[in-house]
Amino acid sequence: MNFDINAIMQGISIWALPVLFAVILHEVAHGWVADKLGDDTARWMGRLTLNPIKHIDPIGTILIPIVLLVMQSPFLFGYAKPVPVNFRKLSSPKRDMIWVALAGPLMNLALAIVSAIVLMIAVHMPESMLWAAKPLALMAQASILINMVLMVFNLIPLPPLDGGRVAVGLLPSNLSYQLSRLEPYGFIIIVVLLMMGWLQTLISPVVVGVSEYLINWAISF
Repeated sequence: MNFDINAIMQGISIWALPVLFAVILHEVAHGWVADKLGDDTARWMGRLTLNPIKHIDPIGTILIPIVLLVMQSPFLFGYAKPVPVNFRKLSSPKRDMIWVALAGPLMNLALAIVSAIVLMIAVHMPESMLWAAKPLALMAQASILINMVLMVFNLIPLPPLDGGRVAVGLLPSNLSYQLSRLEPYGFIIIVVLLMMGWLQTLISPVVVGVSEYLINWAISF
């Protein structure tokens, strides 16, 4: 594999901020909703902040995105340190767990929509502002894609992903218990699905479809 250093550095400059905002705000959303529903653990531990130092995971926030960039992966992925949530402190643990889990993916959807609006503004800037419009447009498109990847990936109904926690909260008690027992093996299952290429096949149509819709909307508005 040939590595183009200039292309890699350009990719990092375009993707760094979108990835950082996407993963940090995803986690802050979990903690903020949990705090509103009775669990102040994240606030007590200083995690309801946009300070990246509090959230950066060396592997998930830095190493994995850079490796994917170097490998010229069609999708970029990353994660921050999970915000701690004590579900027993929630007012109604089974019900409130659903809202806490949904908060992260919904934040990513909101960020994708905001990024589409930023893209719309960038493509309508005058030519005299091209020096700012082009990088802004590229970062907005990157933000749409990374946020859609995070949203769709996290909604897979497999614990410990957000979709798994939503499913545990919605299913009847016996099925909920059986699904929750998969949590210790959840990431192993995800890694196997990634290695087999099945996970990409599962989420790609939704990620690409919605991302292209938002980008085309912004450009043609």
